[in-house]
Amino acid sequence: MANASSTNENQNEKLIRLLEEQLAHSNQQNKELSKQIEALTDQVRHLTKLLYGSKTEKSKYNAPDGQGSLFDDDPSFSESEHTEEQSQQTISYTVVCKIQNKKRNDSLKDNVEVEEIHHYPENTQCDCCQGQMIEIGSTMVREEAKFIPAKMMKVQHFEHAYGCKNCKSDTSLPAQIKRGKAPQPAIQRSIASPSVLAKVIYDKFVQYLPLYRQVKEWDRYGLDTNDKNLSNWVIRAAHDWLLPIYDRMKELMMAKSILHIDETYGQIINRSDGKSGQTNAYNWVSRSIPCQGPLIILFHSALSRARSVLEGFIKGFSGMIVCDGYSAYDKLEGITFANCWAHCRRYWLKADSKNGRIGVGYCDELYRLERKFKHLSPSKRRKKRQKYSKPIVDKFFEWVEKSPFFGKNALAKAAEYTLNRADGLKAFLNDGRIEIDNNPAENAIRPNVLGRKNWLFSVSEAGAKANAICLSIAETAKSNGIDFYEYIKKLLTDLPNLGIHQNPEILDQYMPWSKIIQVECSK
Repeated sequence: MANASSTNENQNEKLIRLLEEQLAHSNQQNKELSKQIEALTDQVRHLTKLLYGSKTEKSKYNAPDGQGSLFDDDPSFSESEHTEEQSQQTISYTVVCKIQNKKRNDSLKDNVEVEEIHHYPENTQCDCCQGQMIEIGSTMVREEAKFIPAKMMKVQHFEHAYGCKNCKSDTSLPAQIKRGKAPQPAIQRSIASPSVLAKVIYDKFVQYLPLYRQVKEWDRYGLDTNDKNLSNWVIRAAHDWLLPIYDRMKELMMAKSILHIDETYGQIINRSDGKSGQTNAYNWVSRSIPCQGPLIILFHSALSRARSVLEGFIKGFSGMIVCDGYSAYDKLEGITFANCWAHCRRYWLKADSKNGRIGVGYCDELYRLERKFKHLSPSKRRKKRQKYSKPIVDKFFEWVEKSPFFGKNALAKAAEYTLNRADGLKAFLNDGRIEIDNNPAENAIRPNVLGRKNWLFSVSEAGAKANAICLSIAETAKSNGIDFYEYIKKLLTDLPNLGIHQNPEILDQYMPWSKIIQVECSK
């Protein structure tokens, strides 16, 4: 009986242990399922907000008197943010509307040609005495804008030769002949003049008008062409004459110590790596900072966003790069990285909860200070950041480290993103020259995004490279106050006749910030 009792107890203990293990396993599964449900709930909330809510990131900062301002939006963000916490106060504002005295004809610039049209009576004979009437005054009754469409011209170049009759009649003397020499064209054996090439490039890279849509406009002007011709013209002009300008700009940029860098996707149909044309290619952009000389904005086309592409793009550069949290921006020899607070704020904004709003609040405090420090010199801005911004940053990271954010939900991702990039996010505190975010690069890359919506894709890698070169020169020219059309026309007129490959130092005279270009091509 004792053995049977002992056996039953052992079996009961085994059964209890088995049940306890099953219970523990079920509890663990429940915890994991709860985390998944929480993560999915956050994702559904985020997607619902993207679908139906405001897609903005602006904040309404508090005014100095503590009242919520309806008008002073933060310029660091391009859109407005709506939160659940709304003020319960009824606030009255007095809005003073400034009366604008602008007249309709003020829309026309001063350098516009003026044409006067005078209207006289059909008959200047007096109806009463039949005598001749004299003019007693005139009144301008209206002004209007008149548009004169562009016109196409056929320009024929003749080279005239001259010979000396006296020397020709004397057999002991060599014949003396002088011949006029026409300037070299931008593209050999092509009908495209510098003005036509400049117009094609301007319309594509400033007006974002794809080449196939330009064909009908050229037909209206009297030039019978097609999009393949236009594409070949852009590629040849970019490779032969704009690439040296681009390379010189890159050489000057790599000598600087601070750059903003970002990247965005594109599409190249015929790829050399054998991948499908649907596979994403990438355009990288780098932008210098104003306190280190004239602004330079360069684009670089690549088949991927791998680290090797970045290394080739910035070869020869040493200093600091301001960027987002992409993993390629890390551990490059001779380079330090400053991370973007706008991206950090975006993660906390996506959390869309009480703690998420606390994280956004810390970021907004920093941006409020940055607005005050914006016009200070780099040294003064660094001192102000150390005094006012650093305590907020330290308090923010202390709060994140002590907060129990775990799992795969939006809060945990925001906390992980912030802590993993702590050094990069703190970098702006120690250098007044760098910005708190990478918005300058994101703004610089927008023309590429606008163009992508219209151009859709590049057929070849050569076309994608030409796009990057033309966009670089367009954006750099605009940043330096240069009329891009006049600038491109001058480049394609002068460079083919200057021997720039034998004397590359000539290129410095054709940079957008040079005195010659500033005088001849300014807006």
